[in-house]
Amino acid sequence: MTTMHERSHLRRGWPQRLRKDWWIYVFLLPTIVGYGAYTVYPLAASWWFAFLDWPGFATGGTFIGLENFERLLGDDLFWNAFWNSIVFLLIAVPLRVGLALLLAIVLNRKKTPFKGFFRTLFFLPVVTTGAIVGVVFTLLLDASGPVSLSMVWAGLIDSPANFAADAGTSLYAGIAVWVWKWLGITLIYWLAALQTVPQAVHEAAMIDGAGAWAEFRHVTMPLLVPFLVIITLIDTVAAFNVFDLMQTLTGGGPSFSSEVIEIFIFRTAFQATVPQLGYASAAAVLFGLLTVLLAIVQALGVRWARGRIGTS
Repeated sequence: MTTMHERSHLRRGWPQRLRKDWWIYVFLLPTIVGYGAYTVYPLAASWWFAFLDWPGFATGGTFIGLENFERLLGDDLFWNAFWNSIVFLLIAVPLRVGLALLLAIVLNRKKTPFKGFFRTLFFLPVVTTGAIVGVVFTLLLDASGPVSLSMVWAGLIDSPANFAADAGTSLYAGIAVWVWKWLGITLIYWLAALQTVPQAVHEAAMIDGAGAWAEFRHVTMPLLVPFLVIITLIDTVAAFNVFDLMQTLTGGGPSFSSEVIEIFIFRTAFQATVPQLGYASAAAVLFGLLTVLLAIVQALGVRWARGRIGTS
């Protein structure tokens, strides 16, 4: 722990270090400029644009205060996109977390053969671009694609169906593809978590005569609860960033059945007959506030989980 004298010395020494090591900041300058131009400025500008009536064909907008936000609250399409995003989150996150945990338990066992091969196999979709995955799955999920034909052959459906282009299944098709694509990264999280469980704990449970399920339920899972919180929160935030996948897979259709908030913003700003930049910015601000709220919850959850891990 530094003393007041040391902190004062560090404050006095910072200008000298800056003059001495100025060339370091020259190398950082391109990153600072790029981050400011492509992240900080658009973020700040979207807040200002949200208060403007700005059709895309005009060079500027007219200040209208909170009218865009009031309009959003009464927009059925906005609420449709909002609830689609919530449904996506509530189904996709438990599936991704649960399936990854089951796979991690299997791949963490010493007797499981080809563990390295399967870990690589499940992780490969993670490094594939979401847009490419969306395009490929539009073909796989088409009525003439292998998924539909296989389900007809197995007697699961009566006739071929295009799951990505049907209003009743398009959102769920997106959920399934998203879970498949990102399952590998959550699998890695769980494998790392399982490595923290001492081997002596497993051996003690076996000596006491506990079966595999009893050992997992009463011994392993309680130790994994802090990791469960962290992993779930990470996947929850990720479930709101599905634009590239859903845009290429379904485009938000048909009839807005799979339109999530990100696609609503994109469509309003760039694909409408008269682009509405101010209105889209207001939707982006609300979406950003929701994301910030989740980030705060995530930070609190991670802090709590770290405390549990530290005391375990």
